[in-house]
Amino acid sequence: MSEREVKNLEAIFDARIERDERIEPKDWMPEKYRQTHIRQISQHAHSEIVGMLPEGNWITRAPSLRRKAALLAKVQDEAGHGLYLYSACETLGITREEMYEQLHSGKAKYSSIFNYPTITWADIGAIGWLVDGAAIINQVALCNTSYGPYARAMVRICKEESFHQRQGYEIMLTLSRGTEEQKAMAQDALNRWWWPSLMMFGPRDEASTHTAQSMKWKLKRKTNDELRQQFIDQTVPQADILGLSVPDPDLKFNPETGHYDFGEIDWKEFWQVVKGHGPCNKERMEARVGAWERGAWVRDAAMAHAEKNKNKTMAKAG
Repeated sequence: MSEREVKNLEAIFDARIERDERIEPKDWMPEKYRQTHIRQISQHAHSEIVGMLPEGNWITRAPSLRRKAALLAKVQDEAGHGLYLYSACETLGITREEMYEQLHSGKAKYSSIFNYPTITWADIGAIGWLVDGAAIINQVALCNTSYGPYARAMVRICKEESFHQRQGYEIMLTLSRGTEEQKAMAQDALNRWWWPSLMMFGPRDEASTHTAQSMKWKLKRKTNDELRQQFIDQTVPQADILGLSVPDPDLKFNPETGHYDFGEIDWKEFWQVVKGHGPCNKERMEARVGAWERGAWVRDAAMAHAEKNKNKTMAKAG
């Protein structure tokens, strides 16, 4: 293909993006657009799968049968989200095995929030309320992202994430209205998860290498800082209802802007966790790689069974 032909295709592509048209797998797209979506969608899929680990740790220790059933359902939802997203990413020409290899080798990233430990039951509530609340703000806009398979996957994911957020908030509400010990447990969880939740939106806009291009292609509709501010404005009043204190001495409502001003995020901690040096990075990767290796016999058996059925079908047809 000549340079002129490529430029013509790029002009047509840009016009489609400008008109808010969906790009589908068989449509022509710039290679950088394809690679950007592979990075984003696979990272999202990895986050859903790794995100099962800190919560799965509490299924057997949840305080009641109702809580166990709800948490088990949530973890199953997250497994489904990962599968939707891996399937969407495969339409861009990358295999599931390649994505797994990238995750296990450390080449691909996942959300840094899942590298923090779940120490008490209140952490499960804080994850639902804060982490899933932040995810919803990030992901609702993705229902209108320019790549069709990703946008369609996000519709169901966002509905289920909304349920997860309400489930987490209900846990925090129950604890905050319980004994003094239970309320202290809820406050401790908020103290530990507040700042990592703000980091979920990524680096500041001026430090983000992908935001400008993602905004141009309408992969993102709002910048990292805009989404972070939206989360804070939405979540602080919820903390007030719980009777819990947000662990930020600089937090205050600014009547001139209509938003909450907040303190400085520890970006040194953020980059340390992103680069693989968080509290549970090593543990999470060992769990994922171990599960993949232990499950090899299941995959081999499934393939052998499929091949056996295929041969039977061919024999009957012959």
